Amino acid sequence: MQTLKKQLPPLEPLVAFESAARHLSFTAAARELNLSQAAVSQQIRNLERALGIDLFTRSHRAIQLTPQGSIYRNAIAAALKQVASATIEMRSPKVDTRLTVAVDQSIASMWLIPRLPDFQQSHPELSVRLIASDIEQDCLHEEVDIAIIHGNGSWVNRESALLFPEEVFAVCSPAYLEDNPGASAVESLPEETLLSLENSHWDWMDWRSWLSSNGVHLPVQHRGLQINNYPLLIEAAKNGQGIALGWRFLIDEYIQNNSLIMLGDASVKTRYGYYLVWPADSEQLPHVALFREWAVSGVRSVR
Repeated sequence: MQTLKKQLPPLEPLVAFESAARHLSFTAAARELNLSQAAVSQQIRNLERALGIDLFTRSHRAIQLTPQGSIYRNAIAAALKQVASATIEMRSPKVDTRLTVAVDQSIASMWLIPRLPDFQQSHPELSVRLIASDIEQDCLHEEVDIAIIHGNGSWVNRESALLFPEEVFAVCSPAYLEDNPGASAVESLPEETLLSLENSHWDWMDWRSWLSSNGVHLPVQHRGLQINNYPLLIEAAKNGQGIALGWRFLIDEYIQNNSLIMLGDASVKTRYGYYLVWPADSEQLPHVALFREWAVSGVRSVR
């Protein structure tokens, strides 16, 4: 900061120079700045001495910028406008127009991102900041306005609303089923290539618990592929690399466009789901309410 102080001239001569350069008149600059013509002239003289150059050529009736003065005017005018704009912004009443939304990576890429343009188009006054993390603490950080996370609906010092319940079923590509027609029977699934999500969430449905809920035992040794990212796992299933567990609402689009098909009628519904979660003291914040209403209405429209 000391270096800047040594390098920069005082502000008043710069303002006087910018005004005189714009009007090409010390008199007009003095009138604009509510100073005497002599004061403006003296400030510019002091600036020229500090710079070691002439900024104007002076005649009896007029002044003109020197080539160096013209270059300096362009730089100074732009810099002063930036300072003025920043000052106006700082003095303006603060209106919070940024909405910070946190979601896990599956919701981010498979549900929210495709729909987010609709929210932004409906509410152009809001700037959305998206945090995608499978770590629950990240989604519940104090800077987050609202989150969409998997759970049972109960979080300390948080309000929540169910976005959609958890329903899980087996899916694969049409090509995989054509090559492996026996995969349509739930009891034969342990013999197929099972795509498993590798994660640390104890309450996330896996193949062993899903098959057990359908009365089928999964041996410790079975064919499969583990992936630590659910969107990538679904891409593998779409590419015919195996059978995946599909979450209702997350993969509905792939079922509808036939890139994935549901194997039989077996499904498992749990007491968990994806919830909208927000700090208890921010329920009345307008932008939180807007996002909550938009998300819920979007889910209702496809039920």
